[in-house]
Amino acid sequence: MASLPEGVQHLPAALDADEQRALLADIRAVVGKAPLFVPVMPRTGKPMSVKMTNCGALGWLTDKLGGYRYQPTHPVTGAPWPPMPDSVVALWDRFAGYPHAPEACLINFYAPDARMGLHQDRDEDDFDAPVVSVSLGDDCRFRIGGSKRGGKTISLRLQSGDVLVLGGASRLAYHGVDRIDAGTSMLLKQPGRINLTLRRVTAP
Repeated sequence: MASLPEGVQHLPAALDADEQRALLADIRAVVGKAPLFVPVMPRTGKPMSVKMTNCGALGWLTDKLGGYRYQPTHPVTGAPWPPMPDSVVALWDRFAGYPHAPEACLINFYAPDARMGLHQDRDEDDFDAPVVSVSLGDDCRFRIGGSKRGGKTISLRLQSGDVLVLGGASRLAYHGVDRIDAGTSMLLKQPGRINLTLRRVTAP
């Protein structure tokens, strides 16, 4: 297997089964207050294949008119995003290696047919902070490249309980999800994958 780009840390099975179940319960409580919604692409309005929501002071979203951005309220309910559960903040403290608190936790639900094209996480003001990604549920085939579109990419399998950190030279690496391998985990009530992406948005 090819080595990961500099600044990428893949931590397989970082969360054990009990930690995964406890974290999932906290995420379900968040979704109960901030329901999943279907984001759409800027300009075209084409729906994305994932459903998403957020917790924390800020939430990431995209729509036809406003494009990619962070805002403090849910786009459907208009309510503030729920606070980040202590279990989620603890993940940042454990894996980010960064002294300032996270401000956003994006929650993506991938049904078995969902995908995510190659993209950069670049809507934040603070690129010194890493992006911490946590996988729950079915395996996925994750793809990552360099900081320029069209460069060489490699793929790796992310499983439930894995943590991936993008920092340093790979903070702006292009990355995406090629496919979901349905039925590879029994954690969720239905086939699919939940991905938590923790980010610092504003410069401290």
